Amino acid sequence: MSTDPSKTSGQIHSLKGTVVETIGDLTGATSWSQSGKEEHAAGEAEYKAAQAQGYVQGTADRIEGKKDSVVGAVTGDKAQQASGNIQGEKGAQQQALNS
Repeated sequence: MSTDPSKTSGQIHSLKGTVVETIGDLTGATSWSQSGKEEHAAGEAEYKAAQAQGYVQGTADRIEGKKDSVVGAVTGDKAQQASGNIQGEKGAQQQALNS
């Protein structure tokens, strides 16, 4: 099992926490309400951590891609230049998904 934050896991915990909190509110079970609030908050935090991690990875890919693209252009290595352009675009897309 991965210890890395996950958007999917974060959303599941957030939703589960909301459901538990609602049940607690409707039944007057304050312990359910409190545990639901805590699970919802933990889920939201995990989602945001995964989002930040994805954005940082996208930034790294863009930088690495730009470097490869420039080196390829300077040395005349079209394959390296194309590979760098692809990696840079992948990084830009990952940043857009996580912003």
